[in-house]
Amino acid sequence: QVQLVESGGGLVQPGGSLRLSCAASAGTFSSYGMGWFRQAPGKEREFVAAISWSGGNTYYADFVKGRFTISRDNAKNTVSLQMNSLKPEDTAVYYCADPASSYYRNLRLRGNYDYWGQGTQVTVSS
Repeated sequence: QVQLVESGGGLVQPGGSLRLSCAASAGTFSSYGMGWFRQAPGKEREFVAAISWSGGNTYYADFVKGRFTISRDNAKNTVSLQMNSLKPEDTAVYYCADPASSYYRNLRLRGNYDYWGQGTQVTVSS
């Protein structure tokens, strides 16, 4: 059973930074890639960033380009999301996700992920 556990969320002022981490159970990291999504109250869960198994390819939603950076450490089975220049509209529950496939998946599509963490709350407010 794949388990994903996010951490690192919290309350931060606009312009501040947070680093989210996702710890994955052994075996998860054979997947094609890993992704981060977020869901604000009353809104659909949306793609934020994704990274390939090797870490050589990264993908970002337009609204986070230049502010967020996704990375992974396969030796530690972790995926991280460094979030800088945070804005109030970044407030949401952030989820990491695993497509549970070693074959090609479009990592931007929510429906291509089979396993999800429980989420971590990020609140950007003064």
